[in-house]
Amino acid sequence: MSVLFQSARGWLVDQLSHANRGFERCIAGGTASRERFVRFSYKSEYFETLKPHIVDGSPRHEHNGARGAPGRGGRKRKRKCEELNQGEIDAQHYHEKVRRVILEGMESFVEAGRSCGYLAQVDGERRLLPAGPDDRLAELCDTAKQLPLVDDSEEHPAQRVPSDDESLDTLDLFTRVTENPWPFAREVAFLGETYLLPPRCSFLLSDVSRLQPLLNYGKKFDAVVLDPPWENKSVKRSNRYSSLPSSQLARLPVADLCAPDCVVATWVTNRQQHRRFVREHLYPLWGVEPQAEWLWVKVTRSGAYVFPLDSPHKKPYEVLVLGRVRRGPDALERGAALPDLRLIVSVPCRLHSHKPSLAEVLKEFLGPNPQCLELFARNLQPDWTSWGNEVLKFQHRSYFEWLKNGSAR
Repeated sequence: MSVLFQSARGWLVDQLSHANRGFERCIAGGTASRERFVRFSYKSEYFETLKPHIVDGSPRHEHNGARGAPGRGGRKRKRKCEELNQGEIDAQHYHEKVRRVILEGMESFVEAGRSCGYLAQVDGERRLLPAGPDDRLAELCDTAKQLPLVDDSEEHPAQRVPSDDESLDTLDLFTRVTENPWPFAREVAFLGETYLLPPRCSFLLSDVSRLQPLLNYGKKFDAVVLDPPWENKSVKRSNRYSSLPSSQLARLPVADLCAPDCVVATWVTNRQQHRRFVREHLYPLWGVEPQAEWLWVKVTRSGAYVFPLDSPHKKPYEVLVLGRVRRGPDALERGAALPDLRLIVSVPCRLHSHKPSLAEVLKEFLGPNPQCLELFARNLQPDWTSWGNEVLKFQHRSYFEWLKNGSAR
């Protein structure tokens, strides 16, 4: 189970456990009729955050008896001006507000994590991550833009992974939603690479210029989660992934994808400019009433923050802005109110920009059998629809290990 502990302050979540949900029964290299079920798991080293990350010049940090690591010497850059700019002042004020909430809540989460064995003092150095696959998904999406949309896509907006063929090469992943309708995971091939699809998932591999197939899909969603590639200086320097200007985010047809009373949740960076943009521009544009902000607090296996809580460089938390679509005078009566300033506490995945799933924590705020959608997704989830130009990225077979009799192969 992914939610290990829940209280009025939030949730303690096991990201690895949830990521593995659905891969206990997988058809690998065969057909469903052969009943060759095997079990897969994400490689555990991706979730081995054993020690706090090093921040140059940061002091030793204590949290409930767990110490963070000291800084390593390097010189700090001197500020040209000691005065804070307005963005830094806003960030400081916001941090002071959420800092109190984090400090008041963390003791119970760390205690619960240690009681169930999820958090524990772990010795040893974390293992180096294996090299990831040569990812060409975004490049393929760019190439696919040159192709015309399928004429009958509105009549046949979705296609199913066949039961008797483990290859996706015969399917058009770029202009139709692809579904794995089976109650088990599938190992499939696509352009010479192997991917694992969780049960009852659906996805569209495209960029913002090819969202029409998702609209043609005909579903209205009860929850929409967005993890936009926000523009910022570190993204430009690292060149890890392409970013999207705020003006293009505003053009997303989110309002057309939402069912009445839909919960919309957007991940933002710790730049206050992005948080305000979501609350004051995007959500009103989509007919969403902002209701709450939750904090994803990242900790090591011992329960220490991954960065010092008051670090001036990077914070150990990220912000999720939530709201509900309000349509009609009786809409307020339907959905449970979203509580403000809840914590989602977990040991984070070491893969870049891999957020914890919100499937379990949103359950109590949705109706039975909800339809859920993730935009800008880089992995798939059981019973969810996912969209993005790297939507299969973390489903690549190289991220998984085959378990036989409970052990890795």
